[in-house]
Amino acid sequence: MYILGIDTATRVAGAAVAGDDRLVSERFIHNLKTHSQNIIPMIQQVLDDAGIKPAELDGIAVTSGPGSFTGLRIGMAVAKTMGQALDIPVVGVSTLRVLAWNYYRASGLICPVLDARRNEVYAGIYGSGPEGLEELVRPAAMPVEQLLDELSRYRENVIFLGDGVPVYRDTIITRLGSRALFGTMINSFPRAGAAAELGMVQLQQGQTEDYTFMQPVYLRKSEAETTWEKKHGQ
Repeated sequence: MYILGIDTATRVAGAAVAGDDRLVSERFIHNLKTHSQNIIPMIQQVLDDAGIKPAELDGIAVTSGPGSFTGLRIGMAVAKTMGQALDIPVVGVSTLRVLAWNYYRASGLICPVLDARRNEVYAGIYGSGPEGLEELVRPAAMPVEQLLDELSRYRENVIFLGDGVPVYRDTIITRLGSRALFGTMINSFPRAGAAAELGMVQLQQGQTEDYTFMQPVYLRKSEAETTWEKKHGQ
């Protein structure tokens, strides 16, 4: 089984091919180019690196959100188009779960944090369970103070990772002190390889989706929608 992983949810872009027992190839870019410029060439590159043709893929996994509204739409559109053209299943994988997977089986709690702007973060709280990541607090958009209030209910150390960490690092340390740990540079961003691995598990368990109706998980309305509603009403 070969699964293509696609990630365009944040400022980074990634593509990967996972096989039944290994990560075969992966590309990761964090530059100033747009995802629409990067992602198609990256997909071709990881397929070439893996030595396979698109027709040999058994499925596609794409980060489905939360994250950048534009980035999510780009990744989802590419995944759905390829899935339809190749007649293979497409599954969406939570961006926060993909991030948390970087520290699966680490002791303590895992807290992926994405900068949602407007003084909010997209975040969830995870623990390592016998059957994979356990979702302790559902992903949501919230003020960082609300997230830290939730974490104050636990006694374990917390590993923070994601692009929201540099923005709120001082606040996190002030509230949690030595309980706050921070991810390494390489593990602080979503990885397409993790999306492919998690997507493979979903497909093996029969958790398929009708990609005709797949939509990104934004967790809140866009700034444009909010502005329009303020001017014109709900």
